[in-house]
Amino acid sequence: MSYKFLDIASTPSVRTAQAANGSREMWEKFKGHRAVDRFTDDEAAFIAARDSFYMATVSETGWPYVQHRGGTPGFLKVLDEKTLGFADFRGNLQYISVGNVAANDRAALILVDYPGRTRLKIYAHVETVSLDADPVLARLVAEPGYRAKPERILRLRLAAFDWNCPQHITPRFTEAEIAEAMQPLRERLTALEAENAELRARFAATEGAK
Repeated sequence: MSYKFLDIASTPSVRTAQAANGSREMWEKFKGHRAVDRFTDDEAAFIAARDSFYMATVSETGWPYVQHRGGTPGFLKVLDEKTLGFADFRGNLQYISVGNVAANDRAALILVDYPGRTRLKIYAHVETVSLDADPVLARLVAEPGYRAKPERILRLRLAAFDWNCPQHITPRFTEAEIAEAMQPLRERLTALEAENAELRARFAATEGAK
């Protein structure tokens, strides 16, 4: 079996749970090859289109912490086939994720395309980089026009990724996506209103000539 993501996820307790629920044999007999430790063009395009993701870290007391990260589409940058990065903007000043990765650099990310019902899961090692430590990287992750103040850079070294099935993903749409979908209807409505106004004008002229 070569399934990099599941190799990481399948701890002894996970394997016990798989056996108890009847799926362990299926994974033991897995014959495919899913190394998934390098991003391809498909993953890069998917990540570039996302305007949010969820990132889970673990504290020194063992408690997980899941944080929602949002920005303009593509704010999470694919720096190369094994590296991601994004600017860490000032938020609620709790610094839970930053503190967690200082003690344990492992993180899990979930990125979701809700309209397309597609989900990408990522295991990565996270490091914090000061803005002045790597000016080139700072420029790569910069978000021009975004008013929030960046405090640092988070650089993520890929361990493995996996694509999830679409089951149980409810389609959701942003205002921009709805506006784009509605644009042909708006254009058709505008054309019909213009046509109706022209017909009314013709009718009025005909009535006036009687």
